[in-house]
Amino acid sequence: MDMRYARILLAPAAVLAAVMSADAAEPATSPVGKSVDGFVLKDARTGKDVSLADSKNYKAVVVVFLGTTCPVNNAYQPRLAQLHKDYAGKGVQFLGVNSIRNESAAAVATHADKYKIPFDVLKDADQKVADLFAARRTPEAFVLDEKRVIRYRGRIDDQFGIDVSRKLPTQAELVTALDEVLAGRAVTCPNSDVAGCLIARLRKPKADATVTFAKDVAPILQRNCQECHRPGQIGPMSLLAYQDVESWSSMIQEVVSDRRMPPWYADPKVGKFLNDRRLSDKDRSTLLAWIDQGCAKGDAADMPPAKEFPSGWRIGKPDMVLTMQQEFEVPAEMPQRGIPYKYFVVDPKFDKDMWVERAEAMPGALEVVHHIIAFIVPPAESEEPYPPGPPVLPPIIPGSRRATVLCGTAPGDMPTILPQGMARKIPAKSRIVFQMHYTPNGRAQKDRSSVALMFSKTPPERQVLTIPIFPPMNKIKLQIPAGDPNFRIDGEGPFNVSKQENGFEDNAIILGFMPHMHLRGKDFYIESILPDGKTQALLNVPRYNFNWQMVYRYQEPVRMPKGAKIRTIAHYDNSTNNPNNPDPSKTIYWGDQTWQEMMIGWIDFAYDRKP
Repeated sequence: MDMRYARILLAPAAVLAAVMSADAAEPATSPVGKSVDGFVLKDARTGKDVSLADSKNYKAVVVVFLGTTCPVNNAYQPRLAQLHKDYAGKGVQFLGVNSIRNESAAAVATHADKYKIPFDVLKDADQKVADLFAARRTPEAFVLDEKRVIRYRGRIDDQFGIDVSRKLPTQAELVTALDEVLAGRAVTCPNSDVAGCLIARLRKPKADATVTFAKDVAPILQRNCQECHRPGQIGPMSLLAYQDVESWSSMIQEVVSDRRMPPWYADPKVGKFLNDRRLSDKDRSTLLAWIDQGCAKGDAADMPPAKEFPSGWRIGKPDMVLTMQQEFEVPAEMPQRGIPYKYFVVDPKFDKDMWVERAEAMPGALEVVHHIIAFIVPPAESEEPYPPGPPVLPPIIPGSRRATVLCGTAPGDMPTILPQGMARKIPAKSRIVFQMHYTPNGRAQKDRSSVALMFSKTPPERQVLTIPIFPPMNKIKLQIPAGDPNFRIDGEGPFNVSKQENGFEDNAIILGFMPHMHLRGKDFYIESILPDGKTQALLNVPRYNFNWQMVYRYQEPVRMPKGAKIRTIAHYDNSTNNPNNPDPSKTIYWGDQTWQEMMIGWIDFAYDRKP
């Protein structure tokens, strides 16, 4: 799979589902057939006036409305650059227009340089050009013929959509429309649905508005949104200031109405989780009422104090930061066979055992780092700091020489903050190994990732471990048949792994789970099998979303008696019904790359005894 395009599923970043959408229907009045009188806007990079009249010698003009923060918009920049190159010799001009009210000309220029946009990008500050075209989303494309009549409006193609990233587009509406206009033929598909962010128009607060930003909305955003939606974090737009929130109010209305935001995929009937991001019904109603009433700002005296967030690291000020000793150059394009996991060894030079109560992995190049797992490799593991071949599977138990998990990060995940009295152990003289999974996105980048640690100030009461539950690959080779829309794979493992090496069992305390699959994953269910044979549901994710690799952390740890087992049940869609499926004609096997598959139920737990 060409991961230039798959990365739209991963960025967060992480908040892509928040901003991807498709129009439910065509605009009430389509602009197709309308003659555009021309406009004059300033180029964001040069400050010079650019007029549509300047395009009089071109056979066709493509006007595409762009933004700077919308992930689906940004995913299409390499495609637009290539289309500009392909059609430059055919008498076609491309013009970009930014009509997002809270995005400055300077921000537009920076964005255009970052993505190497090869054509003019114009700032439409008063949205007159957006209104002229009835443009609604970014990126929305319009094709004008030689007489400057709009012959097409809609998407570039169908490669990206709501939680969708195809290997290649199956429909290429913009290219088809361009070719038909250049050939003097009628456009067969003059309108198409657009995926991306809404271009919100200014709202006027109603005179009888009762819900205000200051009193009612700001506290909700502080509790539920600002952790991610602030500068430097994974949210693609900031939701700190009134001006920004009002400018994104149309998108907020859309994603809150259909419950895409905040993201949460666990069945509320199974378990109660500390990091449950769902809005309460009351908060959801308040947000929607505020937008419906015109986004009144309210009295500044009602504003809550700005919420303070840790600067840089979400865990707080770290006691130590471990950084890769060398940069890794991520190419612009994914090699044919993918980029194998890369391993980087860091020696923290601990001369005594250290106990970690908080840890956070931070990518150096967020856009191209799919995941980081930091492993603890005890001394004398081998002559090599990390042997070649498959990674050593974590963990296993206190005293084991095998590698154990320290922390990690993946799209949608949060840093490790352990309950009071619990910590992870880094034995003296251990090394930390970064497992890095890179996914090129069309721009060559350099990565140098880091892990921050905060140490326990007192000896912990319990040691936290992480184990993976796999399908029985030693008995049944994981393979998902071509075309199967609902293939089931089970995994099962003894929970009390300590008995295998130390000859004893213990009761355990489960802190949380992290289901992991790739692009064909549909759902993931975890249950315990108790010693008496009864089962207990622990987690149900009825709609698995590859964009959000989250750990589901219990409000109250779940106690598990000795002798219990964990069973995982997952389903996969390897059919043409799955738009993310790289190739439904192939049988799929286990593998690291995104176009292959995995089935892992990660469990964070502690034995119910002192370490």
